[in-house]
Amino acid sequence: MASGTPPLTPEQAVELVRARYAQPRQADGSPAELRVHEFDIGYLVYAALPPGTGPSDRPLPAPPGGAKVVVSKETGETVTVPNLPAEQAVALYRRHHARAAQRRGPLR
Repeated sequence: MASGTPPLTPEQAVELVRARYAQPRQADGSPAELRVHEFDIGYLVYAALPPGTGPSDRPLPAPPGGAKVVVSKETGETVTVPNLPAEQAVALYRRHHARAAQRRGPLR
């Protein structure tokens, strides 16, 4: 995919993220699968990491930190958002997108 070309498919969004960011790894060092949540103005791309387990084989909470990446369908711009559930991450991106549009002003 050419640089600066907006993605037309979820697969192209993943390709763009792989080209711009480090590939996340699982605890054993193998590459983590990248998943996509498509929404009207973008693609939310994130690593699918298996939950860890503690000594009692009970699931551990997700570690703090990390990020997800939103790829704009309009421009191909990428923006990192906190590692929140998909709908919360999309809502945060929408607020960012609206503020950026206000700064740009009306199209002429």
